[in-house]
Amino acid sequence: MENNTSDLCDGGECESCPTDPTLLIEFKHAIHALGGKWKLEILFTLMNGGVRFGALRRALVPITQHVLTAQLRELERDGLVARKVLAEKPLQVEYGLTDSAWSLTPAFRELLAWSKTYR
Repeated sequence: MENNTSDLCDGGECESCPTDPTLLIEFKHAIHALGGKWKLEILFTLMNGGVRFGALRRALVPITQHVLTAQLRELERDGLVARKVLAEKPLQVEYGLTDSAWSLTPAFRELLAWSKTYR
């Protein structure tokens, strides 16, 4: 297996050196924001555009209302999902991806390519 850490660092002291504990903390934060039951499925579903809560729940069967609500709150807290209250009666809420979540698209493509290669 090839080690490509040299792509990150020239071996000297630098900000992007893989031995920097700050990098591990940032990496863990990113993984935590994406990790969790249903988060990737939610993000994937929202890539087609804004979706109301009920439609999102139907798209993600067998997710429960409680779990979907909890995961959406976490994604919203982490800045990946935006909650928009629509001016309708009864009250309707739509969820969509933030610019921050859209910026993950290249990373998702790379993960998909990696998965196809190494699964």
